[in-house]
Amino acid sequence: MITTLRLENFRNYEQVELELSPGVNVFCGENAQGKTNILEAIGLLSSMRLFRSTQKKDAIRFGTEQAEAQALFTTEGRQMSIRTTIPRVGRPRIFVNDIKQKRSMDACGLIRTVLFCPDDLYLIREGAAARRRFLDTALCQLRPNYARYLTEYRRLHENKTRILKDYEENPALLDTLDVFSYRMANIGGSIIRYRAYYLRSLMEKAREIHASISGKGEQLDYRYATVSSVTDPFASSAQIGQELWEHAQSHRAAEIATHSCLSGPHKDDLELMIGGQMAKGFGSQGQVRTCALSLKLAERDMFFEDNGEYPVLLLDDVLSELDAKRQDFVLNRIEHGQVLITCCEPEKLAAVEGGRLFTVENGTVRQREENN
Repeated sequence: MITTLRLENFRNYEQVELELSPGVNVFCGENAQGKTNILEAIGLLSSMRLFRSTQKKDAIRFGTEQAEAQALFTTEGRQMSIRTTIPRVGRPRIFVNDIKQKRSMDACGLIRTVLFCPDDLYLIREGAAARRRFLDTALCQLRPNYARYLTEYRRLHENKTRILKDYEENPALLDTLDVFSYRMANIGGSIIRYRAYYLRSLMEKAREIHASISGKGEQLDYRYATVSSVTDPFASSAQIGQELWEHAQSHRAAEIATHSCLSGPHKDDLELMIGGQMAKGFGSQGQVRTCALSLKLAERDMFFEDNGEYPVLLLDDVLSELDAKRQDFVLNRIEHGQVLITCCEPEKLAAVEGGRLFTVENGTVRQREENN
């Protein structure tokens, strides 16, 4: 739970300090006033990434040289602080309890968050990369070792891709191709195993939530689509890694010919079915949104099951995209844990009791009377 959030030269905020309610916090204002920037700052402190940009420097307020975000929070009975500074030149710095961290992943997940934004309602119909990102964002917070495996795998994949693209100009690069393929296979085995176990638990919860929204007639199901040579994604990491290595070897010539990395968990997908049909191709707009909503709420429940604490739920203007039935379902499930909601029309949140209501206008935040 976050008690205090401080921002300096972050996005459109020159300086702001917010005392947050342990329950529901509503940020209301017109579009482009800075509501989402507050949620993005919390997301950054949680995952060390901006959810609207791949470049952290985009967080720096125009005309300034450095952005800073800091949160005071409690977790498992401990009071802690986390702060990140993002300079225009140089690397971001991260401090936990005022101690500088050597690696960003060491601070990842200290504040656990689940973000639900309008784009997530289209998660089912987007490409596989969006669903991998959905899995990775949660797993990196829940399992620090997974974050380390994923970081190393991405580094290896980038190097291998560079070899495959540049080897014609420098044929000697191919001498190292098998080294990278082997290391990717070993690490990939751990990544696939983590994903398989997480998905099994996640989908058990998502099915129950989906049935609560849509009724028993539409059953939600899934398939974890990974490398075809993997016979059992729940097997040991070593066994999966060996199968990935054999698959990579069988595709070596094709990878060289196409100048691309064809095999590995970087191509994984989560295939979702509603009533036995693929949700991506056959689901109606309402079905797709119910499916996405079920996944996000199940993700929140997974965090609670892990350590007995609800993650901070970030709802970025998502209620305006849902019909009344689904709005009510979401609002009825946020009675526990800390929630931050952005909206343009606070009257839609009349059913939410307690908490705090803030007005956001042109980079300034003003607390209004309690939202009773």
